[in-house]
Order: sequence, then C-alpha cells, then structure tokens
Amino acid sequence: MRYMKRERLKNLITIAILSALAFLVMVLVKISVVPAAPFLRYDPKDVVIVIGGFLFGPLAALSMSIIVALMEMLTVSTSGFIGFFMNSISSAAFTCTAAFIYKKKRTIAGAIIGLASGVIMSTAVMILWNYLITPIFMSTPREVIATLLIPVFLPFNLIKGTLNAGIAMLVYKPLSKALRKLNIMPKSESNTKTASSRKLNIGVLAVSCFIIITCVMIVLVINKVI
Repeated sequence: MRYMKRERLKNLITIAILSALAFLVMVLVKISVVPAAPFLRYDPKDVVIVIGGFLFGPLAALSMSIIVALMEMLTVSTSGFIGFFMNSISSAAFTCTAAFIYKKKRTIAGAIIGLASGVIMSTAVMILWNYLITPIFMSTPREVIATLLIPVFLPFNLIKGTLNAGIAMLVYKPLSKALRKLNIMPKSESNTKTASSRKLNIGVLAVSCFIIITCVMIVLVINKVI
C-alpha cells in the first residue's frame, strides 16, 4: 500500500514537472506559420504533453492539456477563457488520441499510429471549433471565417500536428530512458537490444528527422523565405 502511494506521488510529481516544461517551451518558442493569420503561432508544448500521455496514459495527457492551457491563460495569454478553451481542446485532441492508442498497443507501430491519428483528430476538431468560436473571438462574421478554414486553419493545424508528431517520435525514447535512469519511471521489462530493434530505432530516427525537416521547409515556403 505504501509502495503504491509512493509510486502515485512519483507519477504526480513527474506530470507536474512535464507540465512546467510544456509551459516553458510554449513561452520560449512561438513561430508564425501562415502569413495570412499571424495570430496562429506554433509552439511545441504538445510534444511534452503527448510524451506525458505515452508515459502515464490519456487521462494524464488530458490533465496536462488543461493545466498548461490554464497556466497560459493566467500568465502570457491575452485571449482569456476562449483562448484557454481552444488551447485545451487542441492539445487534448492530439495528445489524448495518441496516448489512448499507444496505451492499447505499446510498440513503435502503436506510437506512430497514435501520433498520426492524433494529427488527424486535432486537425478535424480544430476546423470545427475555429468555425464555431473564432467568429466570436475576432468579432468577425462566420462567413468570413468559413472562407479561411481550408486555406489557413487546415494547413496550420496539419503542419502543427505533424511537426509535433515528428519531434515526439524523436525525443520520446531518450527522454523515457533518462526518466528510468533517474528512477522516476519503472525499468523496462526487456533491456536486450537486438540488431533488428536497433535498425528499427534508426529507421524511426530517420523518419522523424525527415518529417521535421519537411515541415520546416513547408513553413519557409509558405512564408516565402525560400
């Protein structure tokens, strides 16, 4: 019983640390993606949140999404409760979907399927909620916002989600190993590394780098930098 309480406390502390890290990267990294909508800016907080979801499950991902959005609203955001709501929905749609699928299939394939599903889910969800909420937030007729859904909101959310997925694939293994070495996470059941597993990890690393580079190039093209 005491062991279970200690493990639960350890998990809560780790989730709190990851939430603080997600907030920090959100504050430090904000990148405009679509010139037509400078208010839509990419930040990598969902990378940290989805890793928390992979480690502790979809409920942890949901809690972190709400906590980080609340911290943002109370500190650096100027969009008030609407911004809090939209940030919570966006993060939760991506991270909870990915964490739920990974919980059912805890393999590299499960992580990739989960992340891809999270990108699709968050993009679809945000198209809907931007159509419903953005006219209120911007005091703009809904018909005007509707004309921006495909050329602006769709590419932004696709690029944002895909970039988050690529970065998460890149950093999840090193971060989970670091947490295990610090005795924050339980040791992996199998520590043996076969040649096939090493090749698989190298393949995942290569795909992750390709996704990240591709997303960066697309953003540069959209902003007419190259």
